[in-house]
Amino acid sequence: MAVLRRNLRSLAITDGSGQKPGQTAGYILDCIELSPAADGRRRTKVFFSPEVPIEQVEPLAAKERRACRSVGGGVIATVTSAADGPVRVKLPQSSLTLTPQPAETELFSGLNCALSERNREPAKVVCDWLVWHAREHALQAALILDRSTPGQADQFAAELGDLLAARKPKLDLKVVVLAAAIPLGKFGIGAESHPMNAPGAPGKDRMDPPKDDPWHAPLRMLNIYELVRHRFLAEARAVMNIDVYDILPKRQKAETLFDAALSDPQGLIPLSGERSYPWALRKGRDVGFGDHICTRFDSKQRHERWVTAPEKLPSKAVWRMVRMGGAESQSKPLPFYRCMALRFFPEGENRHKVTRIVPKSSLVENQKLLRMARDFGAKPVRMPEAKARKLADTAQRVAIVTTMKNEGPFILEWIAYHRAIGVEDFLVYTNDCDDGTDTMLSLLQDKGIIQHRDNPFRETGLKPQHAALAASEQEPIMRDADWAICMDVDEFITIHAGDGTMQDLFDAVPDANMISMTWRLFGNDNVAEFKDELITERFTGCAPLMTRKPHQAWGFKTLFRNIGLFKKMGVHRPKGLRPQLVDEVNWVNGSGIKMPKDEYRNAWRSTVDTVGYDLVTLNHYAVRSAESFLVKRDRGRVNHVDRDQGLAYWFRMNNNAEQDRSIHRMLPRLRKEFDALMRDPDIAKAHAFSVARHRTRIDELKAAPKYRDFYAELTGARLQGLSRLHAHFGSAVFLSGPGCIPDDFLDRDLAPGDLFTVPKAKTEH
Repeated sequence: MAVLRRNLRSLAITDGSGQKPGQTAGYILDCIELSPAADGRRRTKVFFSPEVPIEQVEPLAAKERRACRSVGGGVIATVTSAADGPVRVKLPQSSLTLTPQPAETELFSGLNCALSERNREPAKVVCDWLVWHAREHALQAALILDRSTPGQADQFAAELGDLLAARKPKLDLKVVVLAAAIPLGKFGIGAESHPMNAPGAPGKDRMDPPKDDPWHAPLRMLNIYELVRHRFLAEARAVMNIDVYDILPKRQKAETLFDAALSDPQGLIPLSGERSYPWALRKGRDVGFGDHICTRFDSKQRHERWVTAPEKLPSKAVWRMVRMGGAESQSKPLPFYRCMALRFFPEGENRHKVTRIVPKSSLVENQKLLRMARDFGAKPVRMPEAKARKLADTAQRVAIVTTMKNEGPFILEWIAYHRAIGVEDFLVYTNDCDDGTDTMLSLLQDKGIIQHRDNPFRETGLKPQHAALAASEQEPIMRDADWAICMDVDEFITIHAGDGTMQDLFDAVPDANMISMTWRLFGNDNVAEFKDELITERFTGCAPLMTRKPHQAWGFKTLFRNIGLFKKMGVHRPKGLRPQLVDEVNWVNGSGIKMPKDEYRNAWRSTVDTVGYDLVTLNHYAVRSAESFLVKRDRGRVNHVDRDQGLAYWFRMNNNAEQDRSIHRMLPRLRKEFDALMRDPDIAKAHAFSVARHRTRIDELKAAPKYRDFYAELTGARLQGLSRLHAHFGSAVFLSGPGCIPDDFLDRDLAPGDLFTVPKAKTEH
């Protein structure tokens, strides 16, 4: 079967300066002579590239009528004139003479046709695509816009023709390959096949940008859909607009999608495409449709396309890439699959790495695609089996892993509190302590209360917190835990269910295997001086529950059932979801409400839809007293080690708008545990040493001019007042710091909805 070849009759528009076409005035894509108007006058359509502004396309004579419109950013001029012969196009830079060529709509007259773009997909893939849709959906013809560089379109057409001719039984298909002598893609973003251009690809910020390649970049000449309509497809029975890496599922009923378009009152059926991926690819084997057996469980994004019956469309309808302008269908969208590895394929040494275009933890096998793979005769790589670990319902032992540096005065309260609510196991990693923290933790380990380890971050090259989490996975205390969580010494699990114990929380959500606890940020409550007192008792000023800003306000930590649903520990939640087990995840928020699946892989903070505090809150005492914050700043952060805990951090995290004493109901149990620990003279001595060292360090810092001025600003009336007004600031204010807030802000009479903000700065968490 022969494959016909056609070209766009394109013409570069230059201004005579010698500059390269495409960088100055643009192109005329084609000039098509249509059937005469009702009054017998000649009609011609001229299609321009997006560089040509609509106001520059001018009529030449009074006898000529010209109507211009912009479609997809490119001008389409309809010229109606009495004369035959060339059409002149006047632009500010030049006047061009064009010879209109007649439309070729008879090629596809009465046929079920596909309108498709090919951007480097091999001829065999296109052949398989044509055969599938001819066999399953009564496709009779295809117009393929080939994005090849000059000369390669002929080679592709010949190869495709040979492949189709060799097929048995033979198909009665009419195929036209349409190419251009000019680049049709966008400038500056590289080939569409580069992983950076694949929607949803992970790690784009770490990729080297692709080289400029307008021949194969995503399409920018979007008025080309109207062009091919008028030149080729206006008389087709029905036209399906999907690309050669898109595939319709196996037909389930007698009516085809082409029939459906003819039956629709508007002659239009929307199509909705879901992305599909291979699980893995075998080296040395070409990628095919049958390899695409997976879809993403956490993505609701769809690709819009359409199928239309041209003769039934409204007269003012406009063909566009993703939708039909001027026509609305009430029909339910028909599905198709976008086979991502066929266009957005990793190149070079990463040729077979699916992870370059999709996070594999988001993939699940799709049974429809598996059946289609068999129809293609493919043997795709299947997902490996995975099974969750089984635990008895009564197995509720909780282990906390944490990192510390110079937290000596605060260790005992934190451990005593969590022992009081039912936590049994603690694994603590430390580094570079000089305030007695290591001595205290070693004592507690010797007495069987916790386990203490040196942080291996220097040997691993990881940040301290990440190094500790990686090391903890090899520790029996974590491997054998029934429930596990990573949290810090300034975070306290506050359970509102029952009597406030871990068991009460588990009883409230008996089927859950993940429980996220959203932070409530507690401020310094205008407390400046450090005292050896219980943090949970002394600090009660906090943010309102519904505090969306700063974005850290709704961070959460996640208690998870240790059954292997995820591959590793994470700071805010376990990471590395085993997608085969996605349906076994039962993740609830702090109100016991199930979390949506699109949060499973990457969420670290709550949203308006997922926040909840009814059962459990994570009280976050991030600043404590102003004096203690000096030491915290001097110590540095355990995760974001390159970020200063300065004025902007204090401003964000110091929230005093409301009071919350709900944790106080646990104070009797806390004091009982704390006093029991302090009755041990060695522990009491170690605690007293850390308190004294903390006091000494505070005094040393306050004696230094830098910290003295910093402390004065922390405790001044301005920051104390601002700590109660966070609801009036936009997100960018918290990123910029308090210096961007006008000096008179505290004097303003603020209504509840009043908001002050500044231009957005870089996000941090």
